[in-house]
Amino acid sequence: MVQEQLAVAADPAEVGRARRWVRGRLLDLGADPAAGYAETLVLLVSELVTNAVVHAGSPAVLRLVWSRDEGPVRVEVADASGTAPQPRHACPGATSGRGLELVELLAARWGWCPKAGGKLVWCEVDRTDLVDGTAPREPAPLLLDRPLDRVQTADSRSSQGRNGSQPFRISDEPLT
Repeated sequence: MVQEQLAVAADPAEVGRARRWVRGRLLDLGADPAAGYAETLVLLVSELVTNAVVHAGSPAVLRLVWSRDEGPVRVEVADASGTAPQPRHACPGATSGRGLELVELLAARWGWCPKAGGKLVWCEVDRTDLVDGTAPREPAPLLLDRPLDRVQTADSRSSQGRNGSQPFRISDEPLT
């Protein structure tokens, strides 16, 4: 498993840098930049980093977790706000307010958990190629995969993914 992270300043201009960083990491890991999951991942990074720098107004840490098998790619963004992420329902003409709706629609799974001094918002994208028209295989359930410090109890603060998968169970046991 490869885990890389990027410190992100509390500046909306950092969103573009985060997108470029993720594209670069995907290329370094041998991903096809034209694959649907790669572009979806870049869009989700953009949304989660935007939420962190705009709504939290503080520096954030972006982390990419890539399993060497065909498992999902995980994105984590930690920020200094303890406020729970809340999807909004933007008016048709609004130019913002759709970020978490996009995350919910495009990610296979997403959720959040509190962490010391803030929160961690995560999402996963399955690496599947639907060119042949077959449905993606259902990935094995995973535990919250090594947040930046430790896994913390989040009760029911996870969402189901678009494929109806069950939310992750989050425990406050230290990582081993």
